[in-house]
Amino acid sequence: MHELAVTESILQISEKYAHESSAQKVTGINLVIGKLSSIVDDSVQFYWDIISKDSVCMGAILHFERRQAVLKCNQCSKEYQIDSSLQPCPQCGSPDITILAGEEFYIDSIEIEK
Repeated sequence: MHELAVTESILQISEKYAHESSAQKVTGINLVIGKLSSIVDDSVQFYWDIISKDSVCMGAILHFERRQAVLKCNQCSKEYQIDSSLQPCPQCGSPDITILAGEEFYIDSIEIEK
């Protein structure tokens, strides 16, 4: 359900950007989402279609770019990628890891029409 709050933030940021840029319309929003974030693309899209109606963002296309999760073992310094859930080091088996990438969520760019 936190996707609603996230989507509301995307809308607020996009509307503010459109206003500051004297845009007639927002046509696209490029989102970067780490594979370890709990953001569900379909839920964001669902809420977007509802809350962006009657706004400068109505009809804007959300582009989702998923970023790979990268971990580092704190025992042997091995860096490795995973697809979803956290996993111990494939080299030494240690669960002592640091997440280097994969939890991010941000607006990369906003496309407008003047």
